[in-house]
Amino acid sequence: MARNDALLRIHKKLLDRRAELCRRLGMALDDLAQHHSTGGDTADAAFDAASEALASSLAELEARELLQVERALAKLKNGTYGRCEGCGCKIPIARLNALPYCTHCIKCQRQLEEEGEDAGPQRYDWSRVRDSNTTEDIHVNLSELDS
Repeated sequence: MARNDALLRIHKKLLDRRAELCRRLGMALDDLAQHHSTGGDTADAAFDAASEALASSLAELEARELLQVERALAKLKNGTYGRCEGCGCKIPIARLNALPYCTHCIKCQRQLEEEGEDAGPQRYDWSRVRDSNTTEDIHVNLSELDS
């Protein structure tokens, strides 16, 4: 019964978080839609562009979180919430309290992170990429370069 009580509290937490994210996303989208440049100098324009880019990035992160919250609420509704998508075991309540929309137990999450979320044939070892065919490092003396 303790797990069911904890799941009810998590359900409320998810509903509250969804409402907060919807409110914040609504405000962010309104701000982006109403953003008008005041026609100042280039510094003002650069500041406005950077502020808009930051607001857009934050809205994107919040939209992703909202999707995760919605997914967790759907899992609660269909009775699959709290089960690891990797191994199928129950996710501990402590983990669900910390991250209510998690989909993997700690062991499976660590394994995903070690493998990389996009593990597969498209993973590259970027440390081996070189600008030329030679495998030796080229040392450049800055004093020898023309200005």
